[in-house]
Amino acid sequence: MSRTLRARICLSVLLTLTVVGLGPGAAGAAEPDPSPTRGPGVTASPGQYALDSRLERALGDRGAGSYLDSATGELVVAVTDPAAAAAVRASGARAELVERSTARLEAVMGVLESRAKIPGTSWGIDPAANQVAIEADGSVSARSMARLRSVAASLGDAVRLRRVPGTFTKEVAGGDAVHGGGFRCSAAFNVSRGTDLFFLTAGHCTQSAVSWSASSGGAEIGTREGSSFPTDDYGLVRYTGTPEAPGTVNLHDGGSQDITSAADAIVGQALRKSGSTTGVTSGTVTAVDVTVNYSDGPVYGMVRTTACSAGGDSGGAHFSGPTALGIHSGSSGCTGTNGSAIHQPVREVLGVYGVAVY
Repeated sequence: MSRTLRARICLSVLLTLTVVGLGPGAAGAAEPDPSPTRGPGVTASPGQYALDSRLERALGDRGAGSYLDSATGELVVAVTDPAAAAAVRASGARAELVERSTARLEAVMGVLESRAKIPGTSWGIDPAANQVAIEADGSVSARSMARLRSVAASLGDAVRLRRVPGTFTKEVAGGDAVHGGGFRCSAAFNVSRGTDLFFLTAGHCTQSAVSWSASSGGAEIGTREGSSFPTDDYGLVRYTGTPEAPGTVNLHDGGSQDITSAADAIVGQALRKSGSTTGVTSGTVTAVDVTVNYSDGPVYGMVRTTACSAGGDSGGAHFSGPTALGIHSGSSGCTGTNGSAIHQPVREVLGVYGVAVY
């Protein structure tokens, strides 16, 4: 569970299920997040994406995640022993010795999974703090919050816990709207397999309908090819006919961003989200390997960001320049310019369906 199209009609699809929109405001104020990755993100280079992926495989249990230094832009790799640190430095990245490996942090999340699986909570790995960062939204009752605090206290400084406003809900996001089953959604990225064209969107969108159109009650433009939700949150829709489906993301200002590659997001990096409700918003990646406990089931291996989003943004595109990063799943809302947008890593989805961005 670790990180392991635009047809004019549908670029980033935003689903506006009447049953899932943005939840009510939180009961109680949000608490500040002391994470060292909070603040403006930095741009990741193609070389850093490749190096990050290579080192993650090479280090195995000696690794503890990676992040981008907000001041220098360097790739920082957390490790648990001096030999691993030397290997990281030899590769050109900066090493940081820490107490807890990724495997140990995943074990901590296993405890949370078994003892504190409460709707309205999420947790994920913040490698910059070498901790599991837990969030509880406004729907979590005082009794459940006491239980969560008790479990967190038993895990010591391996975790940190904070209250966030809003309610974790599946949303609809993306660029251009598509409709299915009486719902409105968005497509994240156009993808191909040989000469066949598809678009990716959220699994909680594709679970609701087989046939998709560009307008409510309109002609069919695609049919569901695959869907996964909960546990994951992704779906694949095959275009019908001969669609005009360039590999771009709608920027909602008359322009578009060409997408030429895909990568796993790195904590500390800047990214953008394209959604039909909130348009293009910007944020920073704050945690990976995130579990989100939605009211109708959990999703695993997600990425948490500070991008703003709202109901209607589910299924949309998370990207950085020409690099596809993820498919918008949901959030607990947005306060000012600080959001909590969650995305499904797109590289996993490309591998599952054997498709590629273009």
